[in-house]
Amino acid sequence: MNSSIRLDKRDLILAKGAEVITRRGYHGAGVQEIVQAAGVPKGSFYHYFASKEDFALQALQHVYQPRLARYAEALSNPALSPRERILGYYAELVEHFARQERLEYHCFIGSLSFEMADLSPTLGAQVDVILQTSADILQRCLEQAQAAGELAADEDCRNLAGFIANA
Repeated sequence: MNSSIRLDKRDLILAKGAEVITRRGYHGAGVQEIVQAAGVPKGSFYHYFASKEDFALQALQHVYQPRLARYAEALSNPALSPRERILGYYAELVEHFARQERLEYHCFIGSLSFEMADLSPTLGAQVDVILQTSADILQRCLEQAQAAGELAADEDCRNLAGFIANA
């Protein structure tokens, strides 16, 4: 039971800290603000994370592993055509953001990439892996759309997927 309490506290810090960094950016968010958002003492942060950079690396995984899994599931749904999968996923994403009460939020991965990619090669590499994984998932679906005649035969699916993922 003790390990589940530890995991829950770590997950809480990751979730609340990712929200803080999303709102304020990496440099605008201090460890104190992260622990206050999570409602834990500052020592708890350093118990789970070696540094703020280590926290950001783990938060990227915490936030984006489930998102990538949902994305892969949505874009591989055999009940829909490839075109329907892509359009449906992005329509739901637009609806999600339209429902947000506060529009001041930024993109977590975008903020980390912009602020830290050059300063932290490790963070930059992790951001690149996540973005490339997203583009690869989309590329597979675009290729299926192409094979089904839903996308022009001469379309460069890799280039299009990269463009959409970066957008």
